[in-house]
Amino acid sequence: MKLIQIQTVPVGEIQANCYVLSLPERDDALVIDPGAEEPAIRLALGKRRIAAILLTHGHYDHIGAVAALRAGGVSVYIGAEDAQALTNPVYSLAAMFGGAPSQGEAEYTLSDGDEMTLAGIRLRVLHTPGHTKGGCCFLTDEGQLFSGDTLFRYGYGRTDLPGGDEKQLFASVRRLFELDPAIRVYPGHGAPTTIAEER
Repeated sequence: MKLIQIQTVPVGEIQANCYVLSLPERDDALVIDPGAEEPAIRLALGKRRIAAILLTHGHYDHIGAVAALRAGGVSVYIGAEDAQALTNPVYSLAAMFGGAPSQGEAEYTLSDGDEMTLAGIRLRVLHTPGHTKGGCCFLTDEGQLFSGDTLFRYGYGRTDLPGGDEKQLFASVRRLFELDPAIRVYPGHGAPTTIAEER
């Protein structure tokens, strides 16, 4: 087993979790949901370069540092239905709550079942709409799930914002509950949990 190293960096006014994933033997890393505070994220990276930026969804508190971190040609991945959030401040809620109006277009849009290996880490994409139309979770081959705002410890994402749908979110949560109960869940806000605990 590779033993993925996971650093959690809570960022922004509402403390969205940004995650830095790396393998000990490599000089690169993945960044998931860089919502704000580029300097804090770079501090967590240390000397590692960013191999890619993955976004669980397009809300401003999860994408706010994308433009700053992607400088130099870093590729950005986001669910297809949320791609517009990177350039549309209405969809990202930046127009409502503040934040940068544009983070630039994504290099890659994701669909359910997509698999990729980035920074030596293999991940599978689970499309989990409900909080947003294009919300995604990322499941590593080591059993870690990065759930964004789909599933929290003892809770789930709100559905009363543009693009939200309660029925879809509940269906997405039920889908996650079908995963291996031992999977450790790293949510978009708050403490980690497991599938077993949330069931």
